[in-house]
Amino acid sequence: MTGTETVVLREMRWWDIDPVLELERDLFPEDAWSRGMFWSELAHSRGPGATRHYVVAEEGGRIVGYAGLTTVGAEGEDGTAPAADVQTIAVTRDHWGTGLGSRLLTDLLRAATAFECAEVMLECRVDNVRAQKLYERFGFEVIGVRRGYYQPGNVDALVMRLTGPSASVTPGHPVNGVQGTEIHG
Repeated sequence: MTGTETVVLREMRWWDIDPVLELERDLFPEDAWSRGMFWSELAHSRGPGATRHYVVAEEGGRIVGYAGLTTVGAEGEDGTAPAADVQTIAVTRDHWGTGLGSRLLTDLLRAATAFECAEVMLECRVDNVRAQKLYERFGFEVIGVRRGYYQPGNVDALVMRLTGPSASVTPGHPVNGVQGTEIHG
């Protein structure tokens, strides 16, 4: 098999936190999320009031990627539909270039559509061209810059937005119509 055919995407659960933390520390050593941050996100990912969606990519019992999304603003609060923020997307180095990042982003956009979000936001390091190209293929557009957003190093972040996420569930193909995002892969 080639590409990501042997990789299964599934809901992230509490028992995935330790292997996800290992990958998080490997890919983002200077600003890795803590165990508590993942616990907090997962606490809001189940049940009728869920506002988060987290998924892991697993191959042969090994976590090879993960991604997360949060929603903000409930329908009707101000007359607008909720929005979503991509919180994180990460892929092990040995899976870079296999399409796994696209699969994870597709899953997040499907979740945003299920949450009935009108738009999806994210931040991306200005020096992460690979991630920028992925997001652009899905229809994200740069709408601003956050100076010195990523620390240490004082690296700027591009703020990107996708309107009508269901319109981009597959790159370059219409479907129906975040913060702190890094993607490696």
